[in-house]
Amino acid sequence: MSERLEDIAIAMVAEGQGILAADESTGTIKKRFDSINVESTEDNRRDYREMLFRAEEAMKNYVSGVILFEETLFQKGADGTPLVDLIKAAGAVPGIKVDKGAQALPGTSVEKVTEGLDGLRDRLAKYHEAGARFAKWRAVITITEDTPSWNCIKANAHALARYAALCQEAGIVPIVEPEVLMDGELSSHTVDRCFEVTEWALKTQFAELYDAGVNLEGMVLKPNMIVAGQSCTKQASVEEVAEKTVRCLKSTVPASVPGIAFLSGGQSDELATAHLSAMNAMYDMPWKLTFSYGRALQAAALKAWQGKSENVAAAQRAFAHRAKMNGMAATGKWNKELEQAA
Repeated sequence: MSERLEDIAIAMVAEGQGILAADESTGTIKKRFDSINVESTEDNRRDYREMLFRAEEAMKNYVSGVILFEETLFQKGADGTPLVDLIKAAGAVPGIKVDKGAQALPGTSVEKVTEGLDGLRDRLAKYHEAGARFAKWRAVITITEDTPSWNCIKANAHALARYAALCQEAGIVPIVEPEVLMDGELSSHTVDRCFEVTEWALKTQFAELYDAGVNLEGMVLKPNMIVAGQSCTKQASVEEVAEKTVRCLKSTVPASVPGIAFLSGGQSDELATAHLSAMNAMYDMPWKLTFSYGRALQAAALKAWQGKSENVAAAQRAFAHRAKMNGMAATGKWNKELEQAA
């Protein structure tokens, strides 16, 4: 495989495929495991992820890359095969989550800034050696009556740009993820307010990437869709979400970016798929539009698995179904009937 950043980025947004986010932190995976009454031990975490990476139908046909948590990058499967090798064997690109999480931004009650730049250069060299060829860093932006502040938008965009430049220096493609949150107890904002804030965040982000000297052809953007807050009484239709999201991206994202892989951000599995498919079916765009989903790809598989080896095949089928539905959405060919057929 070529090691040019541009080629890796293109492989990550391959036609009809998307990125599996399997990078849940130890705290997050514990919550997921708690929901099925499975203890979050290192072996259980490994077994769960190995099951996903060995799901051949899903991995070979619909998954172009996998974002890993640091623990997983260095883990071996039950038979001693490094998990990274399972991902590569399926033709997908292994990636790594490198941020250290969102911490409270001084002087505000709800805003956060993502940390993890200290020591990142050395960590990236180690990750590259272990086989990672892309990385992910997530910033979170909260909408309330008084937020986001310019300070929050600016601090997160600057950190993301510094991270992206360090990644490219290490031969790693950065996924740039400025997420305007739709969930949380304060999320009653309208779809138009989400548009306004996302446009502001993305305009600021690309200015910072330019200042940091980031090669846009060797990166992938991972934004939110333009949706109303979860507790907003008026939710937008699928068509409106598609139209507003595409309009926002066209006004902010340079055409030289090879692809945009959406996060699902608290949407239901099916709604995230419907929104993506509508965008691809209704609009011509300069970039590939695909998915980078965690929960929206894994929820059904996790439920089917229940931590039991006899359920592995059923869980792999559930994962393959969601991956296939999203793969179809990435080419605009998904419809509701396909869900029922399964």
